[in-house]
Amino acid sequence: MTIDIAQLAPLAIIVPFVGAALSLVLFHRNRMQRVVAIGALALSLVVEVLVLAKTWDAPPTSVNLGGWEAPFGIVLMVDQLSAVMLVVSTIVSLAVLIYATGQGVADGDAEGPISIFYPTFLILVAGVSNAFLAGDLFNLYVGFEIFLVASYVLMTMGGTTQRIRAGVTYVVVSIISSVLFLIAIGMIYAATGTVNMADLSIKLAELPAGTQMQLHLMLLVAFGIKAAVFPLSFWLPDSYPTASAPVTAVFAGLLTKVGVYAIIRTETLLFTADRINTLLMWVSLLTMVVGILGALAQIDIKRMLSFTLVSHIGYMIFGIAVGTTAAYSAVVYYVAHHIIIQTSLFLVAGLIERRGGSTNTDRLGGMARLAPVLALLYMIPALNLGGIPPFSGFLGKIGLFQAGVDVATWQTYVVIAGAVLASLLTLIAMMRVWNRVFLRTPDDADFPDPVLLATTREGHWGAGAHQTVTSRNGDPAQSVSLLPRLMVWPTTGLVVVGVALTVFAGPLFAVADNAAENLTNPEAYVQAVFGAEGQPGGAVENGADDGDAGSTGGTGLPGGTQYGNGEQEGLQVDIYPGNTASPEPSGAATEEAP
Repeated sequence: MTIDIAQLAPLAIIVPFVGAALSLVLFHRNRMQRVVAIGALALSLVVEVLVLAKTWDAPPTSVNLGGWEAPFGIVLMVDQLSAVMLVVSTIVSLAVLIYATGQGVADGDAEGPISIFYPTFLILVAGVSNAFLAGDLFNLYVGFEIFLVASYVLMTMGGTTQRIRAGVTYVVVSIISSVLFLIAIGMIYAATGTVNMADLSIKLAELPAGTQMQLHLMLLVAFGIKAAVFPLSFWLPDSYPTASAPVTAVFAGLLTKVGVYAIIRTETLLFTADRINTLLMWVSLLTMVVGILGALAQIDIKRMLSFTLVSHIGYMIFGIAVGTTAAYSAVVYYVAHHIIIQTSLFLVAGLIERRGGSTNTDRLGGMARLAPVLALLYMIPALNLGGIPPFSGFLGKIGLFQAGVDVATWQTYVVIAGAVLASLLTLIAMMRVWNRVFLRTPDDADFPDPVLLATTREGHWGAGAHQTVTSRNGDPAQSVSLLPRLMVWPTTGLVVVGVALTVFAGPLFAVADNAAENLTNPEAYVQAVFGAEGQPGGAVENGADDGDAGSTGGTGLPGGTQYGNGEQEGLQVDIYPGNTASPEPSGAATEEAP
């Protein structure tokens, strides 16, 4: 018996959930929690790599849970886009989890972070994976809510006034976006009678244009809030920087990209005829420019990175607005690049805060001499984010610009000019941090933290990757552990992965091209769910005898004749509310068949 590796995709959700349950059982055994959590993510990563290898150049694959066929059952969809997102998200999640463990150990807890961290973190990863695999809108909503509930806990962990205040804002905004999404799902179901995305790809096109536009905009607003698209991004720069470094890193790397992923599915699968490219084009330009202008105004590294995060979401929206196969290929590559690079930079910011005592650039200096490894870990992803060749940021942007030039409209040229400007301003923002934090001496900093001015026990500046230092007055109470190896190693690993995106750009663009081909061919997605007929296989016409062909089919439903299977191929009946399509005679469908 052969096993289709793609059918193992649900393990990307199941394994983190099981790991979270075991971690919760081991509530008072932090060391075991750490082993279980890291082991669960490592196992998930192995499975996801196998799934990606299986789907590298294959058509989309559907996984029907519980034996119920679409559109009635829960369907998980596996294609190149979802497989790439699973692998990249688990890579950064594993790195952040190891980083967080190192931070907890270095802060004096021999085991790691507080006990609730591990199960909450794994639940967040499971929710993100569920969102990437969801084949229907309600399951996508469930995935959103799973990782949002976990993010509420992680955001406020520590209980400081600043975190609670930022957490309240984050929770309120997230609830608003979730309510909008849920209302949109209800309206879509009322209009079409289904929430299966493959089914909706067919039935939404039959609705009046005004109804389509209303549903389309509601989904985009809900997803735009989650993706932090301007002007719906106001909440992000005030929320993310207040959390701890590992939490901020995983939020910045993953959560906004789930919103981008949902927008991609909306534009390529649900509303292919009712595209609003021009609106998305201008939104992308405003997101890029406003985001980077906000970054230039910041003196705190975390806030600056939060604004650059918003700005670079605009590049992804631009590719979606262009809407060609080349554009979607560049978007897939750029999303993977940005998840890795943005997470790396936030982890580096956490190391800077640990070594310098602050992320305020006015209070920092001399880091290049105090921590040369840290300087290197910052410089590589900073140049990458700024789009300096030959890094992956440059390759991704060139792909997006080339796709825009191929479309050759004045709107695309304007947005490309704005994107080039935003890229240059990103480089200026990153190099300004470099000059102030790494190049000038610590004595030039305004009100430097005692940790920055600390010396090693030998009396020399320049703590390495793992040093214990005291303040200049020699007070033992000021002793801290600087740049622990368990925090430096995962950060280094992510930086190396970011470089690997450049080294292996050819194969990665190949899988991105395959993903783009499937994205611009929604029929392949529909056929993966319903078969070659492209119609729901579980539709049942009341009144047929149990002995009729397909009386029970593969759904286990009461007797009736299924349409989209066997002799009744190509037929469709009005069984869903809002479906006004009239059934065609079976003979007509048969005559059209080859």
